[in-house]
Amino acid sequence: MHKQLLGALLLALLLTILGCANPKPHYIIGVSQCSADIWREKQNAELRMGAYFHDNVELKFAAAYDSDERQVEQIDSLLNDGIDLLIVAPNQVQTISPAIDRAYDKGIPVIVFERKTSSQKYTAFISADNYEMGRVMGEYIVSRLHGQGTVLEIKGLEGSSPAIERHNGFMDAIKDVPGIKVVGSLQGDWTEETAYETTQQWLANNKDVRVDLVFGANDRTAMGARKSLTSARGGGGGTLYCGIDGLPGENGGIQLVRDSLLDASYIYPTHGDQIIELAVNILEGKPYEKETMLMSALVTSDNAKVLQMQGEELMRQADRLDQLHEKADSYLHKLDIQHVVNWMSMGVILLLVVTIVLFYLYHLRNLKLQQERVVSTLWNMEIEPAPVADETKEHTADSSADEKPSVVAESAFLARFREVVEARMEDSEVSVDDLAAEMSLSRVQLYRKIKTITGSSPVELLRSTRLKRAYQMLLTTDKSVSEDKSVSEVAYAVGFTAPSYFSKCFKEEYGMVPGDVRK
Repeated sequence: MHKQLLGALLLALLLTILGCANPKPHYIIGVSQCSADIWREKQNAELRMGAYFHDNVELKFAAAYDSDERQVEQIDSLLNDGIDLLIVAPNQVQTISPAIDRAYDKGIPVIVFERKTSSQKYTAFISADNYEMGRVMGEYIVSRLHGQGTVLEIKGLEGSSPAIERHNGFMDAIKDVPGIKVVGSLQGDWTEETAYETTQQWLANNKDVRVDLVFGANDRTAMGARKSLTSARGGGGGTLYCGIDGLPGENGGIQLVRDSLLDASYIYPTHGDQIIELAVNILEGKPYEKETMLMSALVTSDNAKVLQMQGEELMRQADRLDQLHEKADSYLHKLDIQHVVNWMSMGVILLLVVTIVLFYLYHLRNLKLQQERVVSTLWNMEIEPAPVADETKEHTADSSADEKPSVVAESAFLARFREVVEARMEDSEVSVDDLAAEMSLSRVQLYRKIKTITGSSPVELLRSTRLKRAYQMLLTTDKSVSEDKSVSEVAYAVGFTAPSYFSKCFKEEYGMVPGDVRK
């Protein structure tokens, strides 16, 4: 660790000195935000923070304020400015795609984040799973209302992918629960003001309709509906409110849950620093993932206080680092103007400044890792199902599953799962639902337990086990049998439906085709 830190200090010193000699950045990255709000303010701050690690990066920001036309114009303007890479959150799925296509066709790498585009012309996509957020929130709502109650939904901006996917996930989660009735599904645009006005209009025509819970596509829409219901019905009549975003800090979703203004929220991660790292990897020709799904978690009264404390600490450290960076820039600028320091003494001063900066960055990274571990733990927690009269025993068993398993329990669980996989390996039709049923778990429970213990999904483990068995079979196959025939037989024997797909997976796993094993 000390050698790595020293190496980082020397590298940062060298880059800073070179930057003083030639202040023009090597990479210009354009950032096209579809809107401007507290979520994007936090993300922009993280983007700038990420750029601190790279002295050869300059960021150019543009905010469209929910206007398709303005965002198209801003993207074209960024392209005309000669940017090297475009980071874009499309306002709507369809309308922004032509502008993104123009950037891609010019050979400019494009990172689409947070919202999807209808085109496939992009270099990388990074976001959290909006459908999963809506689905998990729907399951939570079913549990919170004990399977009986009325829900008023306030949707996000029409045509935007997060609004579409969160709505679809929510509806899929409640569609088989007849006791949950959606009394209204109102069109919002992510803002608190529109949610307030839309709810007011709905209440005017539905004065006597009971609302047990409001589900807002984000925290601001949920709060807008809360203000409307509270104003119209003198306190809201015990209505619960749930949203999505789960931001830390003043008036963020985590604080609103902690203060019982919201019953629940869902962390929608910003991770601007991770986006910058992805951008630099693309520009420098380093390996990167085309599709990256960020981890998120449910926020309830049980964990909101801890998450709020961690979030506030991270924000304090980020503010200190920002101030330190500004002071360092100002001091170096004065040195450059006065010409009173020679190169050697400047190097010593720069080393001191960079040391302080890297110390704060190192400390901030540790804090971020702590938060990610907390989020990872929360993400793998089971949601307690709504009580049902004839499933009391099953409910009790599921509740006990919330306890973190011991190492012995994990080993026993994996051993049992391995037995089930090996027993069903030859069945090409076997699904995760089938494996979960044999383990006496739901599909979601199995996925989360396996992911928590191994870091892989059940499907990945099933495929890996099949490929290992195939490798052994290829080693022992009679060499008098033709290569094509033996590969096909092995593929079918371990559960693959097509030899060509088997060969593709085998090469990805072992770096060679199945026929090479026999040779």
